[in-house]
Amino acid sequence: MSHVGVPRGTVRKRRSLALLTAGVLTIPALAGCSSDSEETSRGVPQDIAPAARDRVADGSTVNWAVDAMPTTLNAFQADADSATTKITGALLPTLFPMDAAGQPKLNPDYLESAKIIEREPKQVVLYKLNQQAVWSDGREIGAPDFVAQWRALSGKDSAFWTARNAGYERIEKIERGADDLQVRVTFAKPYADWRSLFSPLYPKEITGKPDTFNDGARTALKNTAGPFQLKSVSKAKGTVTLTRNPRWWGDKAKLDTLVFRAVAPKDRTKALADGTVHITDVDATTADRIALALRDGSNGQPLTHGPGADLTPAAALRSWALAHGSDEEQAEIAQAAREKNRKAVAAYGAEQKALRGYAVRKSLEPAYTQLALNGESGPLADDRVRRAVARALDRQELAETVLKPLGLPAKPLGSHLALAGQPGYKDGSGALGDQNTKEAQALLADAGWTQGGAAEKPKDTKAGSEAEKKADKDEADKEKDAEGKEGAEDTKDKEGTEKTEAEEKKADKDEAEDKKKDAEGKADTEDKEGTEKTEAEDKKKADKDEEKADRAAVGSDDSAASRAEGLYIVGQDDKPGAAPVQAPDASTATHVLAPSRAAAAQSLALLRQASAASAVSAVSEDGTTAEAASKAATQDKATAQDKQPGGAAGAYAPLGTAAPAPASVKGPLGKDGKTLTLRFVLPSGPGSQSLRGVGERIAAMLEKIGIGTEITKVPDESYFKDHIASGDYDLALYSWPATAYPATDGRPIYAKPEPATDGSLLVEQNYTRVGTDHIDQLFDQAVAELDEKAARELMKQADARIWAAAGSIPLFQRPQLVAVDKKLANVGAFGFAAPRYQDIGFTDRQAAGSPADRKK
Repeated sequence: MSHVGVPRGTVRKRRSLALLTAGVLTIPALAGCSSDSEETSRGVPQDIAPAARDRVADGSTVNWAVDAMPTTLNAFQADADSATTKITGALLPTLFPMDAAGQPKLNPDYLESAKIIEREPKQVVLYKLNQQAVWSDGREIGAPDFVAQWRALSGKDSAFWTARNAGYERIEKIERGADDLQVRVTFAKPYADWRSLFSPLYPKEITGKPDTFNDGARTALKNTAGPFQLKSVSKAKGTVTLTRNPRWWGDKAKLDTLVFRAVAPKDRTKALADGTVHITDVDATTADRIALALRDGSNGQPLTHGPGADLTPAAALRSWALAHGSDEEQAEIAQAAREKNRKAVAAYGAEQKALRGYAVRKSLEPAYTQLALNGESGPLADDRVRRAVARALDRQELAETVLKPLGLPAKPLGSHLALAGQPGYKDGSGALGDQNTKEAQALLADAGWTQGGAAEKPKDTKAGSEAEKKADKDEADKEKDAEGKEGAEDTKDKEGTEKTEAEEKKADKDEAEDKKKDAEGKADTEDKEGTEKTEAEDKKKADKDEEKADRAAVGSDDSAASRAEGLYIVGQDDKPGAAPVQAPDASTATHVLAPSRAAAAQSLALLRQASAASAVSAVSEDGTTAEAASKAATQDKATAQDKQPGGAAGAYAPLGTAAPAPASVKGPLGKDGKTLTLRFVLPSGPGSQSLRGVGERIAAMLEKIGIGTEITKVPDESYFKDHIASGDYDLALYSWPATAYPATDGRPIYAKPEPATDGSLLVEQNYTRVGTDHIDQLFDQAVAELDEKAARELMKQADARIWAAAGSIPLFQRPQLVAVDKKLANVGAFGFAAPRYQDIGFTDRQAAGSPADRKK
């Protein structure tokens, strides 16, 4: 699937410094949060249609879709991305790729062995290289390549533009061993994650000089050492073409050519149907279309989905009648519409027929989605408020929303530093506590956020201030004006009465019928006069109440930003669905025509069902953007109405019935005259529907404990750079990739921000801006601990403290959906494991000779 919601450059198995993540804070005493034994966890297996190499045909070309053309082929630069990872994985040595369990595993194509041979006085690692391992120019892979990469990434020479130097800065020296096939690495400080180094390994021709490192490897790699070699990079075609490496010493690649083709996520269904790609990540909508195509192909029945599927017989008859009617103008319009629909149906049917040639392979991606809370300033700077947010979340519901419709295990993630199935995984969420509304409300109350807090004057406001005097004067002036208007209305009523009585005297007293009419007219007039006077009094009282409410809500007015396009406030605005800022007092409440309780309950139940149904990834009827937009608009309306106190408009109770507030909390909480409202930033692109759906559910959960949310939807391309990285958010959703080296890769993510000389914070990758010295110490101890079991125990302790800080709340592991040509083997949803590119190929002998752009 598209990597919207994953920081750019972090889709690699190891994280790069230039990107993003979440934070930590102080915690209470954690009794029993660590364990002497590993927690048994089982990950979701990979789904790649495995086949023995002798069943895979030699030859053919495969097209593999990537999100965009890679901006660099240097994996150690800040703008490296998922395309960089895929391409370099087929071209360059990876000494310890991750296996299916998320553990680093020695790669025998490059290493005979690698192990720590000395621990004291200094750590020494000895690499024994595969004697057949050579670069594509015929030179042996050896110590000079290790030395050049160490010097480029050590951080000592600023001329090399690198994203990070983790681990390389701990190396003291690298030298040749007993022979050219041995590389001896001595560390100045112990380094537990030494297996993370030199992957990928670049030739010394690239890493030996700043110019070649910075620019030479961005668009070309002349010297490689993988099963494939780089043939061409075409920005015009949007392709990177690899061909079989004739000098490769390992298992020969089954494919002749492997093409990585840039295809935007929105274009992938068409690309599959056209046969221009054989492998691509897809979203749930495309996966459902493939599933329907396979179903429809076996039943032989007409399609019941797509364009025109919802056309009723009556509508079809009316369309035919208009197209063949006597009104030529209407007939021409109807005929054009019918022709357009016919073409759309035919195109959709052709696409569905072509999609039968694909299978969707499913697993869990080695990445997780989290809720990040920015603790730099505002309400979330208080760890009690952050913990209240976390305790309000039903993480099980959020996981089920995303994963259950896909048939994947829907279990919330329990760790920041490992995924289920990895060694060292332990559910540490108990350090924070399970979902508990009452506990969340108690935390907010302890932090000073109360029901009447929005109406309270700030603590620094003095009695008798100029502002209060001015407010009192304005109120007196308004009351005087209102009394003047009331007197004028009374005078007008009196004149109308006298006129009516004069007209009645002129009536014919002898006519009984006329007397009756006169009496009725007089009664009507008197009723009208009384009604007008009552309405005037009610209006004056309502105006006064409204003015008092306005003054009580000083400091809680919507900002200009809240009126901007793309933003709405959950629980605090004037739109349908707005909850009152403060519960109405019985003596001053403005009486309104409120929805009756029975109708409100029924409407609320139906709307919640609709919201839940729309959150599940449904199959698009015709695949058009217009229909998707219509569904989204309907869901937005339902969500807003669902939040409206009392239910749907149109179901009225008697006059004077006040609108009921939500059962748990009557409006957002407040403090010092300000309401508790958090800015929730979400990406707005078509590939981010899942994140937005999760975000809206989170907003509803927070509303139940009195926290309002301003949901701001921003373009995908500016989401991280302009909002997350800059700290322009309170709440945000994004994903982090898994790692086999949490002590190394987690350190910059959860490190305590340090103040810079200019007063700003140096946050590294900790974009929640919270951290503690204790957590930093645990990471530092773990990265230097050469005993793997002890290092994992330290990471469990760090994870428990990260949970208690509530700066980052892991929600669920991301789904991985990959559409693959059904005849392809050893490729699909890899899960943790790195692909073995040399094993990918067609199991059908005829397919092996087919062109890359063959039609299905």
